Amino acid sequence: MDVQFYGANCIVFSNKELRLVVDDNLAQLGAKSVTKPDDVVLFTGPHDEKPVARMLIDIPGEYEIGNVSIQGIPARAHMDEAGTLHGTMYKLTVGELVYLVTGHIYPELSDEQLEAIGMVDVMFTPVGGNGFTLDPVGAQKVIRAVEPKVVVPTHYEDTKLQFEVPQQPLENAIKEMSLEPKERVEKLRLKAADLSDITQLIVLEKVA
Repeated sequence: MDVQFYGANCIVFSNKELRLVVDDNLAQLGAKSVTKPDDVVLFTGPHDEKPVARMLIDIPGEYEIGNVSIQGIPARAHMDEAGTLHGTMYKLTVGELVYLVTGHIYPELSDEQLEAIGMVDVMFTPVGGNGFTLDPVGAQKVIRAVEPKVVVPTHYEDTKLQFEVPQQPLENAIKEMSLEPKERVEKLRLKAADLSDITQLIVLEKVA
């Protein structure tokens, strides 16, 4: 499975059989939507977008699409009040690898959520902060709780996107997280044999 990053929290997973598009709200941010009619679209939180797509998933549940198993796990969104669950984390199992897309969650995860998440190879987490989403401190809490093998930061400052709340620069977030990037790649393409037991940070460069 190849993974590409399009800015904000928009991530695209693809192979020869399937394209999964997560959180494509790019049109609302002044950019162009990347969703195509044959895509499967996932949203981690409330959204106004109504994409023309093969399938739309925006609530918790279990789904099997092609060779991908998708589990939507209910979560408290970052700006939710306590006891409210307006967010959905997505656990994607593709062959030997397990991916987790957190979305804009509140950083305290319950034992029930952690049990549902289980072992994670690659976790995508926002780091932009400023009250809208996870900041580096909140991201670190989630990283320590989940213990993924790879962390990929999302939703940070981007001069080409018009965020409702300014987001902090990626380099500042990385410094605060005290994680030195292992590498910077334009496309993420991992195998289980590539992974270490020690959490590593990989920067996935935005698609131009």
